[in-house]
Amino acid sequence: MRKELVNTAKRRTSAIAAVAVIASAALAACGSTGATSSGSGTGSNSGSGNGAVENAKVAFLMPDLASTRYELADKPLFEAKMKQLCPSCTVIYQNADSDAAKQQQQANSALAQGVKAIVIDPVDSAAAATIVKTAQSQQVPVIAYDRPIPATPADYYISFDNEKIGNMIAQSLVDRLKKDGAKGGLLQVNGSPTDAAAGLIKKGIHSAVDPSGFKLLAEYDTPDWQPEKAQTWVSGQITQFRDQIAGVVAANDGTGGGTIAAFKAAGVKVPPVTGNDAEVAAAQRIIKGDQYNTISKPIKIVAEAAAVTAYDFMQGKKPAGKATLYNTPSELFVPTVVTKDNIKEVLFDSGIMKASEVCTGEYAKGCADLGIK
Repeated sequence: MRKELVNTAKRRTSAIAAVAVIASAALAACGSTGATSSGSGTGSNSGSGNGAVENAKVAFLMPDLASTRYELADKPLFEAKMKQLCPSCTVIYQNADSDAAKQQQQANSALAQGVKAIVIDPVDSAAAATIVKTAQSQQVPVIAYDRPIPATPADYYISFDNEKIGNMIAQSLVDRLKKDGAKGGLLQVNGSPTDAAAGLIKKGIHSAVDPSGFKLLAEYDTPDWQPEKAQTWVSGQITQFRDQIAGVVAANDGTGGGTIAAFKAAGVKVPPVTGNDAEVAAAQRIIKGDQYNTISKPIKIVAEAAAVTAYDFMQGKKPAGKATLYNTPSELFVPTVVTKDNIKEVLFDSGIMKASEVCTGEYAKGCADLGIK
């Protein structure tokens, strides 16, 4: 494999040299024309223009199938934006299905195919450091997507502000419980222990829960964000604490859904439960009254920003970033908390969701009561 990568790197170097010769000849004959990408890219135009990325490949490597968003939203949105920016470019899409070793193999395969950039949402943020080092040794830039890679700085990081997300969902829940005069304590269902973004969300949750006055009864780091594992853990806590549980801060909609399922299976009234990602199933649970909140972080924003940034790097540009996280130039977007009070405005009036896709069957009445149509 190492020999193949070296040979691939040599072939890519030769191809780039050939392109440079052709570009120089064209410039001498016709004069230069600077090409810029559309969208929110912030890099200086120091690359060699569109000609440098004709028929180029870019890898888009996603972490798991537990969250439906990657297949249903991130992938098609990234591909569409790349098609707009570079019609001749090819997106190599892979999903690691929660397997860090598999993601490493997918990255190696992408490099062997001669990609000019890698956009990666890591399964394991620590293990992904190897992917960054390997890619950068071959002069292939790496854009960390949604989840950061703390150990080895990527070339860029694009995400919603995960620590802010944790704080927002938890504070929203705390405010609701105080308004209702609730008594008891809280359960905290965190994300995957190998996901650095989950660690940031966890930190944000604690920033709201710890000073809230509500006792933290127990917390759990959910392996691979699996809803079934969250459900199993919460079931055990219901057995132990039962009526003492005033609310549950779940780090995403999957773990929130698992939490709600645990209460229903136990025949216990579901307390307010948080979420994050604004999945269709979560919107339906909010409309029905089973889930208290979620976070709207329109994937279109980050997917398109990632495509623009990758395209910038592919042209030889280096976006400066609007922030720095883990020594990585970053762009962090601010999300919106969604509850039954604003779900119509945030998710439906904005066009993020369609009533025809959400307000089906048992959810039709709830939608009608909220004016969603």
